[in-house]
Amino acid sequence: MKKLINAPENVVKEALAGMAIAHADLIDVHFDPDYIVRKGAPHNKVGVISGGGSGHEPMHGGFVGYGMLDAACPGAVFTSPVPDQMLAATKAVNGGKGVLHIVKNYTGDVMNFEMAAELAAAEGIEVASVVTNDDVAVENSTWTAGRRGVGVTVLLEKIVGAAAEAGADLATCKAIAERVNANGRSMGMALTPCTVPQAGKPGFELAEDEMEVGIGIHGEPGRRREKLAPARDIAEMLAGPILEDLPFKSGDAVLAFVNGMGGTPLIELYVMYNELARILKDRNITIARSLVGSYITSLEMAGVSFTLLRLDDEMIKLWDAPVHTPALRWGM
Repeated sequence: MKKLINAPENVVKEALAGMAIAHADLIDVHFDPDYIVRKGAPHNKVGVISGGGSGHEPMHGGFVGYGMLDAACPGAVFTSPVPDQMLAATKAVNGGKGVLHIVKNYTGDVMNFEMAAELAAAEGIEVASVVTNDDVAVENSTWTAGRRGVGVTVLLEKIVGAAAEAGADLATCKAIAERVNANGRSMGMALTPCTVPQAGKPGFELAEDEMEVGIGIHGEPGRRREKLAPARDIAEMLAGPILEDLPFKSGDAVLAFVNGMGGTPLIELYVMYNELARILKDRNITIARSLVGSYITSLEMAGVSFTLLRLDDEMIKLWDAPVHTPALRWGM
């Protein structure tokens, strides 16, 4: 195992300490329980928080700041955060207008956020929750009942964060979040596995000439294992199931998100974006907005995921609204 770490058991806390110093103008980091909170919290708005296992950076801590998340709860690598973290974060961002929990559909995340919401309610805080489940690859997986929550989570956090920033109430923020989740679909693939620091060895094996199609963000098995193929063929393998699932149709306007899994060079992501754009053009689907880069990762895994979000005018306006976080910034 080759990693830029000191000791496996200290990776998350040392990374959080680094984030706190690097982005001291945007965030504060609290320890025991660990959470990242927007500078100056609570703000006079609906609080928006999310969280999950570490190892997916910049999600979620990198999205804490103006126009996106108010707090994020990082668990151990690929391990759900605990209710104590979520409760502390909820209380920290509660400005009296309620708090929205954005939860990816993994069993531990769902269970612990539910528990935190109950504890917060007992303290008089109004909490609403939305669960993302946009992965079309599989129905049920290693840590999931139903579909996994993946790339749509990033887009949802930006869009709902903008709504909260503009003064939308809790019910409106929840409704927008549910609409984004309902109109987004994702699928990913891996060229290589990844190694959880405390495990010390890759989570699965892939031969030099193999790829896993439909991989999960923790290395969960996908739909199938195949021989390596050209980018155009891989793009078809990912885009086809996404387009058919919603289904997307001729005339739709979409946000096209091409995401790197952590170890994929940006040049390859643009090759994949080019292929996705060709596929969408052939189906008369307009790319109204785009995002290309590594935003929801699996440590050093090489691979890519596609996310398509069918847009309406309100979503476009909220996507374009200013955002200023460690990992996403425009319009400021």
